[in-house]
Parts: sequence; structure tokens; C-alpha cells
Amino acid sequence: MQLPPKVTERAFARLAEINEGREAPQALRVAVEGGGCSGFQYDIKLEEAPAGDDIVLEGAGQKVLIDPVSLPFLENATIDFTEELIGARFVIENPNASSSCGCGVSFAM
Repeated sequence: MQLPPKVTERAFARLAEINEGREAPQALRVAVEGGGCSGFQYDIKLEEAPAGDDIVLEGAGQKVLIDPVSLPFLENATIDFTEELIGARFVIENPNASSSCGCGVSFAM
């Protein structure tokens, strides 16, 4: 059995801010795809509804979606939100990654 990633309170709070005032709140989809400068890359986007086989992580009235193909790559990872001088973004802290690129979007296993 694979353990799903954890989502921080800060990430759920930011998603709640994004959805504030929306008639139909959107979920945050976190997926792993082949590509990037290190072999794999994260694809993080907003979606209106989960697919039938998605893992749905819920907190603060918000949803984060993980597809079953991406789940093994994200086992025990942490989905967070950070604000830095260069900008604000959702980030993945992934203990399964053996290396990553400087932008934090691409990684190797």
C-alpha cells in the first residue's frame, strides 16, 4: 500500500484563498509527468472535478487530486505553498527524488 502525499495547512489555506468567492471551487491537481531537465516534472494546475480514479486529499474545505499513475512518485511527499522574493508557488518536497533542478519543478528518481 502506498502512502499518499501530505498537504500542509498553508497549501490548503492558499487554495481556499484562490477559491474564495468562486461559485464552483476548483481542486488542485498534482501530477508527475516524464520530461524536464531531470527526467520527471511536476504538473500543478486547477481543475473543476476529480476523475473517477483520483486520490482526493481534503482539508479546510479544499481538495487536492492525485492520479493513480503519479501516486508512486509522490509517496510520502509534502505539498506546500511558499512565498519567496522570486514569487509564490505550490512546491513539492519529495523524499523519493534523488536529485532535482534549481527551479524545483523537475526531478530524478
